[in-house]
Amino acid sequence: MMKEFEGRTEQEAIAKAIEELHIEREDFDVEIVEPVRKGLFKKSNVRIRIHFDEAGEVEEESFDFTRAEEEPEIEAPINSDLEDKLLAFVATILDKMGYEGRVTISFRKERKLGLNIESDNSSIIIGRKGKNLDAIQLLANVYAGQIDPDMKVVVDSENYRMRHEEQLIRMAFKTAEQVRKSGRSRLLEPMNPYERRLVHTALNDFGGVDTKSEGEGLYKQIRISNQKH
Repeated sequence: MMKEFEGRTEQEAIAKAIEELHIEREDFDVEIVEPVRKGLFKKSNVRIRIHFDEAGEVEEESFDFTRAEEEPEIEAPINSDLEDKLLAFVATILDKMGYEGRVTISFRKERKLGLNIESDNSSIIIGRKGKNLDAIQLLANVYAGQIDPDMKVVVDSENYRMRHEEQLIRMAFKTAEQVRKSGRSRLLEPMNPYERRLVHTALNDFGGVDTKSEGEGLYKQIRISNQKH
């Protein structure tokens, strides 16, 4: 047995499911039905599928979170010279850190190149909240900029970046729902510009709340508050 919820936006359908079933945002699967416009996330009608056991209780381990599909980018041709230099550069960083690892190309997009690090020490290479991985990525981008100023490099390991983005979006939805119910604003943990943009975009159509960045410097906090009418 399952129930379905639909809305003009993903957030509207999610809110309906949360309100009627009294469950947390991370407890159900979002299935995109029909994308209606382009953006960082494709806004769409969605179908929320909730499975029940014979007693009418929500089954354990029956939910997964599916990220809204990002707009595809143009596949880029191989730039062997740049790629070889970047692979060697990141491998040297790992060696200087004292860890063994294998660096490979994960994707090629227009003005963007993905590198993946495979290592038995991936958890250390990623670091707390991805700080080590971000530092490696920063160095890789500085180096790449000396060769091709228009190239952006994304460094990942064990699919950390996608998992982190999903976790941020889950947390943002959950906090927004708490704010909407309680009427009290909440401050999220400090985030870098990319993470903040991700949260602002995810909550853009979440009815009843506003988001605003607060603080100074690179890492700022997002305040989620009740929308003023």
